[in-house]
Amino acid sequence: MISNAVFGKSLPVYGDGQQIRDWLFVEDHCEAIWLVITRGRTGETYNIGGNSQPTNLQVVEQLCAALDEALPDSPFTPHRQLIQFVADRPGHDRRYAIDSAKIRSELGWQPRCSLGSGLQRTVEWYLSHPEWVEAIRKQEEFRLWMDKNYERRK
Repeated sequence: MISNAVFGKSLPVYGDGQQIRDWLFVEDHCEAIWLVITRGRTGETYNIGGNSQPTNLQVVEQLCAALDEALPDSPFTPHRQLIQFVADRPGHDRRYAIDSAKIRSELGWQPRCSLGSGLQRTVEWYLSHPEWVEAIRKQEEFRLWMDKNYERRK
């Protein structure tokens, strides 16, 4: 999504964007997995969640705000103007819920990074690694996927 906004492509949001997901910064997720591997009880299951459940639209809006702040001179500011609502997937769940109480109580784990700071760090990483973004964009499989998925949104 970040590269779309930087390059002025639409930011597709399914349906009305009111689907709810539990969001977690990748480093927090990795830390939790490592904790389960090293300190979890054998045979037990631990749900890992960020206890942060905004709508998909709210997440995209936060990303747009982070881009506005990081790229105030962008010709696409405000980046929110790039949001485009697209037909929802058939059977798309409105909410995924995670109960992460067990990992919190048994292993004392909780995320270190809030959703806002995690999104900010993600935006900063992508913007400071343009060579990585460009290498991905040049891959044929990626280009084919983009062509296939964006041709329906024109």
